[in-house]
Formats: sequence, C-alpha cells, structure tokens
Amino acid sequence: MPHLLNLMDQPADVLGRLLDRAAALKADRTLARTALAGKVVGLVFEKPSLRTRVSFEVATAHLGGTSLFFPGNEIGLGWREPLPDFARVMSRYVDALVLRVFRHETVDELAKHGSIPVVNGLSDRSHPCQALADLLTVRERLGGVAGKTIAFVGDGNNVAMSLAVGCGKLGAKFVLACPKGYAFDDEFLKRYAEQVGGAPEVVHDPAAAAKAADVLYTDVWTSMGQEAERETRLRKFAKFQINDGLLAKAPPHCLVLHCLPAHRGEEITAGALEGPASGVFDQAENRLHAQKAVLEWMLADGK
Repeated sequence: MPHLLNLMDQPADVLGRLLDRAAALKADRTLARTALAGKVVGLVFEKPSLRTRVSFEVATAHLGGTSLFFPGNEIGLGWREPLPDFARVMSRYVDALVLRVFRHETVDELAKHGSIPVVNGLSDRSHPCQALADLLTVRERLGGVAGKTIAFVGDGNNVAMSLAVGCGKLGAKFVLACPKGYAFDDEFLKRYAEQVGGAPEVVHDPAAAAKAADVLYTDVWTSMGQEAERETRLRKFAKFQINDGLLAKAPPHCLVLHCLPAHRGEEITAGALEGPASGVFDQAENRLHAQKAVLEWMLADGK
C-alpha cells in the first residue's frame, strides 16, 4: 500500500505525478470533490502545528472526507500502549494516518504494523509534505524544477534533508550553506548515496551559495526540541541570515522561500520575507494542494 514516510522511498516518477496532480487540484478546486467520500483520516500530532494540521483537515474536507485530530499527549504513542497495538487498533477505525512526531522511528513502526496508509507530517528525519509543497512552488514561480539551483541557508535539518532528496530525484541542484558542524549527518549521506546518488553540495559561506541560486530557502535556526542550544545557534548562524545583502549577491530572479513559522530578524529579515522575491505565502498555501494530491493518491487511486 502507498505510504509517504520519506521522499527517499519514492521514485522520481511518483514525485512528478504528485506535483502534476497538485497543480491540477490547485487550478480547479472542483476536481476530486468526492474522492475521499466515506473515508476518515486520523491526525496524530505529538508536536504542535498550524500549517500541517489545518492543511490536512482542509484537504480532507475538500476531497469529501472526514478528519479526526488526536493530540499526542492523549494518545501516548509508545508509552500508554505499544506502537504495534496502536497501529492495529487505528487500522480498524480510520482509513489513513497522518503523523507529526518527535522520532522518525515512530512513523516507520506504525507503517510496519498497521494496515492503512501512513503519511509523515513531520519527524526528526524527514518532512516530505513540506518538500512537495516547496517543489510545487518552485515549479510555479520558476517554470520547472529540473536544472534549478536551490540553496538552503541553515542547518541540515529534516526540512533540508527532504528538500535535498526531492531536488536530487527531480534534477535540481541542492546546496546547503551552513556553519561547520551543522551539515547533514553520516546516516543521511549514506542513504542519499544509495537511493539518490552522489551527495548534496555543502558550503560554509552563504554568499558562495547565493551566487548561482535560483532559490534561497531558510528555516528557523532552533527547532522544537533544541531550545537548550538556542544561544549557541544564534551566535554560530549569525552570518547565515537571508537579508537584502545576501539577495543582492543572488541572480535578480532568485526566489525566497521559508517553511514557516519565521523568526523575523534571525534567520530572515522582514524585508526579505515580505519583499518582491518572496514566495513564502504561496509556498504555505501549496501545502494544501500537495497534500490533497497525496491523500487522493493513497486513498482514491488519484492520477
């Protein structure tokens, strides 16, 4: 059965078809209005969320289905009852699960023991739904993905990992610009070499990454669970801000992206986030359309 746990697991043609379908669903919101009729999607979130929760609930409604939200502290994944038990019980109740969890192993375990499709709405190792929305935005704003250069200015986090994989599979160049010690880890690089080929480029000078960038992308410097590192990260990432100075070093057509929420004045300035180069709010909207394509693909044999 189809799962979306990690873009590593999906061939390039599937990613391409999902982007095609997302674009079609965005262009005509009357499409597939009954694709999920009678279906129930369970949303199990250990982490707080705005975009992921709302976009999945609205996506399910647009496709004619129903969603149920379960806060992680009520479910108690892995400690109130074993993950295999939870997976097998939920498989008797709902038609798909969307998970937003601390540990990627939780996603893998629930997919292994359940008998329904599982979507990774975010884990510490992967954020595939975000990457699909990002690539849809690049395609819309720049006319395609293949041949483009996407520079991620920040650390090698879950968002960067998924975007790097998506770029590699769809023919774009990915560059990570980060301080030393904050690049991709060996586990990710090993899997990337095996399933995508080669390795993403890593530089430690944001200006060097910006020079040929079609896209400059950033994320918060301190993610949930890293609060104790905040002051250290603020010091080490201070030169890795997307601002007018960095944009001036990029080509005139360069697109600015951010997965939100943004800390204006830290990883990005208000001017860069709100300026004419920004595609950030189109990108946020595209979570809805990409996820409609994913749900239709999983539950209604979408094309």
